[in-house]
Amino acid sequence: MGDNVRLDAKVTGFVQGVGYRYYILRKVAGRNIVGYVRNLPGGRQVRVVAEGPSDQLEDLLQDIREGPEGSFVEQVDVGWSVASGEFSRFEVRY
Repeated sequence: MGDNVRLDAKVTGFVQGVGYRYYILRKVAGRNIVGYVRNLPGGRQVRVVAEGPSDQLEDLLQDIREGPEGSFVEQVDVGWSVASGEFSRFEVRY
């Protein structure tokens, strides 16, 4: 997979009920990024697991930290690892 890596980000704040997952889905459109975004239990966290070129994931990480209008990102816990190759597209999971 070349320089593909895996980004695993847990976003905490006012990030549920504000279109955050679909904001991330729009941000990956046109990029060579696969994976998923999903709400976590408790109402204050979203998880983004994405694989692709490191430069595109760095750009996505900036988008993750910004969030859509109406959201408030308090904290982003980030992990990087080798891409697994398990994804064929990017999706919203429920």
